Amino acid sequence: MLLQLPLLRQELAIDAGPRLTDGQPSWTLHDPVRNQFFQLDWPSFEMLSRWDLKNPHAMLEQINRDTTLQLDLGDLDRLLAFLRDQQLLQPARGSAATLAAMRDKQRGSWHQWLLHNYLFFRIPLVRPDRWLDRITPQLGFLFSPLFRWLTLAAGVFGLAGAWREWDRFSATLMDTLSWQGALLYGCAITFAKVCHEMGHALTAKRYGCRVPTMGLAFLVMWPVAYTDTNEVWKLARREQRLAVAGAGIMTELMIACWATLAWVWLPEGGPQQVAFLLSTTTWITTLAINASPFMRFDGYFLLSDYLGLPNLHNRSFALARWDLRERLFALGEPAPEPFPPRLHTGLILFAWAVWLYRLVLFLGIAALVYHFFIKAVGILLFIVEICWFVALPVWREIKVWRDLPHGRRSKRSALLLLLLAALFVLPWPNRVLTSGLLQPQQRLALYAPPHAALEALPVTNGQQVAAGAPLLRLSSPELALREDETGARHEALAWQSAAAGLDAGSRKDWQVLNDQLSYASAERATVGADQQRYRPQAPYAGMLVDVDPDLRPGEWLKNQEYLGSLVAAGKWQVVTYVDEEAVRRIAKGDRALFIADGMGGPALRLTVAAIDRDASRVLGEPALAALFGGDVLVREKNGVLYPEHAVYRVLLQADAELPPSSPEWRGHVAIAGQWEAPALRFLRTAASVAWREAGF
Repeated sequence: MLLQLPLLRQELAIDAGPRLTDGQPSWTLHDPVRNQFFQLDWPSFEMLSRWDLKNPHAMLEQINRDTTLQLDLGDLDRLLAFLRDQQLLQPARGSAATLAAMRDKQRGSWHQWLLHNYLFFRIPLVRPDRWLDRITPQLGFLFSPLFRWLTLAAGVFGLAGAWREWDRFSATLMDTLSWQGALLYGCAITFAKVCHEMGHALTAKRYGCRVPTMGLAFLVMWPVAYTDTNEVWKLARREQRLAVAGAGIMTELMIACWATLAWVWLPEGGPQQVAFLLSTTTWITTLAINASPFMRFDGYFLLSDYLGLPNLHNRSFALARWDLRERLFALGEPAPEPFPPRLHTGLILFAWAVWLYRLVLFLGIAALVYHFFIKAVGILLFIVEICWFVALPVWREIKVWRDLPHGRRSKRSALLLLLLAALFVLPWPNRVLTSGLLQPQQRLALYAPPHAALEALPVTNGQQVAAGAPLLRLSSPELALREDETGARHEALAWQSAAAGLDAGSRKDWQVLNDQLSYASAERATVGADQQRYRPQAPYAGMLVDVDPDLRPGEWLKNQEYLGSLVAAGKWQVVTYVDEEAVRRIAKGDRALFIADGMGGPALRLTVAAIDRDASRVLGEPALAALFGGDVLVREKNGVLYPEHAVYRVLLQADAELPPSSPEWRGHVAIAGQWEAPALRFLRTAASVAWREAGF
């Protein structure tokens, strides 16, 4: 039984605070040693204001007699526990061991300290309080209504001008996406963030708060400016605290307004580029980062003060955990705090939004760690990040569930969780989705050889052709001249070689003449082969399609001009490419579906006919490249398309026949691959990445 109250630390101070959401007054307890502030409710204030009575029973009796409160020893025990945990009591004799144990518990082990401090730590750089006292009066015009209205007008005119010249604005943005542009953006962000923190400091100083330090905080080695404005908790008026919390965002928005207007009005050159950089960086960083309430940035403090809920994250998390346990186990326990129904629901949804946001953020931080460290170390730190910041909180919550009383609702929840786990480990049907090109299995494209003129068109467009039948007759005066020359030379050499045996004087040149005759024969055969290019014949039966209807005999043709195609009657096929992860999930004989892009295209059922064993080094079907609307990422070099990642060529045979006159179609392909568990796919991908990056 407590007979005497312990002594409070003498340097503590209590100031009046704002009214709480339920209407009761509040007070702020200031610990100047750590520069920390604690919000006190009415019962806590009444007990602390009578602490000098020293006798707990006398203190509680006086409070119950002089106020409408009715407190007991339980309320006092909770306050004492809070004071001990926050080290607000004077240490008693023999308490050194207890204080050392508390310090060790707060610091944790060396590996916990290392884990938290490589992720986030602060470096104070300046103590600005004195010079802020000197410059704050001189910058008072920045807080005047006239300046605010002028800034608003500048923002309206600037945005209107940027909208009117949006093409030039967006083109300037694309021009800055380079290493030099990244350096300039870094300078612009640095300037904007310094102004951002100065906005916090000047506004806090304007309301009489002390600003002890300004410096850099490092988030996964990424520098972020900070300003210590903890003393704003002394301010009793909520609008003043909101002004300090939102001063950084307002400062960047002011810079954005004036910089956007400057970009519109300034002529092209260096000053306009500076204005553009300031405009884009401040708009983006303010709206995307600082205004977010999901991390402890300006948006969080604004929302917390607006709702009148200090420690908004922790209180919403506690409420969301209680709600989850009630839905899973129906415990019937009271909520951690009573809130109005709409606020109650909003806080639960907010907590889930923060958890999802932080999950994505921690995964991103793990990826940063993986990419910025040595690969082997990066993999280790990636695992540490995921285990510590994602898996460990989930495991701690599951351990709490294990100790809870279990009823009928618990059994239903356990069954639901088992079903969800089964969905993760049981095989699922897989569909490999990609783009494909529908084309006939046999197609011969005809192109004009050099120096060719159309002599005759024995086959019209769309006409069936038998195997061996002529398709076109082309002529070339140059080739005809070569034919006459090689023919005459061959005949002359043949006569000389035959006559050399009859003449004793020519017999000694007989071997030379035979060599020349062989060379002339080979040249004559080459001319004959070239003539075949001017007299193409059908290698198989089919239909001639895509012939230009304006093509007339006697016209000269360009080199490699497309003249038409011979399409064989029969099956059609679809050519597609799949990545390394998808190729192991398909096999010959798998079913597939092709749906053509555009209106009027065919939809065909397919069967996988062939899969290349080796990755394709070049993309033979340009229509499937991402540059032209396909799905294969490529880079172009000297007219050749090279896949960015390993892709495998797959041929799929169409079940139905199409007329030979049908055009080629690009479309979407869905292949029914082998069933696979999502867990197996995840583990295989993770093992593959670890194996590759470890250098094996």
